[in-house]
Amino acid sequence: MSPPFASVLARRRVSLGFVFAVAVLYLSNPTRQSLAIGTVVGLIGEVIRIWAAGHLEKSREVTTSGPYRFTRHPLYLGSSLMGLGVAIASRSLIVALLIFVYMASTIAAAIRTEEAFLRTQFGDAYDAYARSRGLRADRRFSVARAWRNREYRAVGGFAIFVLLLVARMWLERRGVI
Repeated sequence: MSPPFASVLARRRVSLGFVFAVAVLYLSNPTRQSLAIGTVVGLIGEVIRIWAAGHLEKSREVTTSGPYRFTRHPLYLGSSLMGLGVAIASRSLIVALLIFVYMASTIAAAIRTEEAFLRTQFGDAYDAYARSRGLRADRRFSVARAWRNREYRAVGGFAIFVLLLVARMWLERRGVI
């Protein structure tokens, strides 16, 4: 069972993300180079997330195909890389620190909550998987599954945030902000 605070933090991570995003946007100082490098890093993270979402059958099974063969939490690995990409694109040490605190706290809470759920829901099957001794599935990637898992939200959110950083850079260069 995960602690109540972890549960609340895990449930509120998206709304907290919007608050942090405003701070990140305000404190960022992007350049063309930082945006280019950060966007590439973030896109690698998003590719991992799409790959994972295209294999995941939420709450139905212990998923063991695709990236789940290598890590228990590929969605969070991808999110972490996306966060790193935003930190690089923002070109600010304060932003990098904010992103680190946000990602470390919310992802840790989400992992604790999800693992507690998976152990309750799937018991020994999840424990065997967690010890890397579970059966591995050979399931093909599915765009429909990734869509059903609403990965388009992360794609859209990342794209919008990069565009906001580009707009911030453009406005700053023109002396508007």
